[in-house]
Amino acid sequence: MVKIMIADDQQLIRESLKIILNSDPSFEVVKVVGSGQEVLETESIDIILMDVRMPSMSGVECTRLVKKKYPNIKVIILTTFDDDEYIYDALKYGASGYLLKGCSLEELSSAIHNVLAGGACFNPNVAAK
Repeated sequence: MVKIMIADDQQLIRESLKIILNSDPSFEVVKVVGSGQEVLETESIDIILMDVRMPSMSGVECTRLVKKKYPNIKVIILTTFDDDEYIYDALKYGASGYLLKGCSLEELSSAIHNVLAGGACFNPNVAAK
């Protein structure tokens, strides 16, 4: 079973993603947090779905710290922002993917499995950049 953390400053997004992902028997959302600082107090997880804009620390900076402290944890940025700077920095700091929140459940599920298999995932608009 894939253990997932959701990091997003919007409670509705966090809880909705948790419900949706837990409906897949191969996923278990083990933690939901609302800030980058909370991410660093991690448990044993396989992957983090991380928003870019969060209080106390951006998702991009948090990705850098997570990958430094827990190199085996995979990070997928899941956000509404497709700014070039966010994309480049997230990838530079070790994110395995960058998806926009408008993606489908099938795209998100496929991205998680792909990243855990050693691949990468990008929203088509992001990949074009």
